Amino acid sequence: MKVNAITLRSGNVIEYNGRLWVVTKHEINQPGKGASVMQVELRDIRSGAKDNVRFRTQETVERVRLDQEDYQYLYTDDDGCHFMHQGTFEQISISKELIGTPAAYLQEGMIVEVESFEGEALGVHLPDTVVMEIVEADPVIKGQTATTSYKPAILENGERVMVPPHIEAGTRIVVRTEDGSYVERAKD
Repeated sequence: MKVNAITLRSGNVIEYNGRLWVVTKHEINQPGKGASVMQVELRDIRSGAKDNVRFRTQETVERVRLDQEDYQYLYTDDDGCHFMHQGTFEQISISKELIGTPAAYLQEGMIVEVESFEGEALGVHLPDTVVMEIVEADPVIKGQTATTSYKPAILENGERVMVPPHIEAGTRIVVRTEDGSYVERAKD
């Protein structure tokens, strides 16, 4: 679908120079003389390469609609992470590299949103947070609780996370899937 460049916003996916790009930043520049331009920072969906492009505000670009469907996470093996479509029960495999850092927080039975274009999976969106158990944490040092310092801990999936001093091994916590950071103690 053709749209004016001035309508582009962060998160939009466009086709530019034969490749799919996601808009990460956008800004309208109005020079003292001449027409306004739309300064757009783009990231290639497949390769991750970044580019800065200027479009005239009245210029048209091809905006792409990605298919978003719910899949259930099944398991991970050498081929990648395997998911099952919630409606058709068709199974697909997606590489860990495509999923990125959040792949470590996939849990059996988790419902994720897979974005695809013409049948090719381009991204996986996990829930914002997951509940995980701490399997190893440093002991509390006397007097350390008075400060806002954090200590390292290891989650059940083997990932390291910084937690407040009062968190001990065996405690279940809420972790942000985007970057693996501590959010809060899980409510049981």
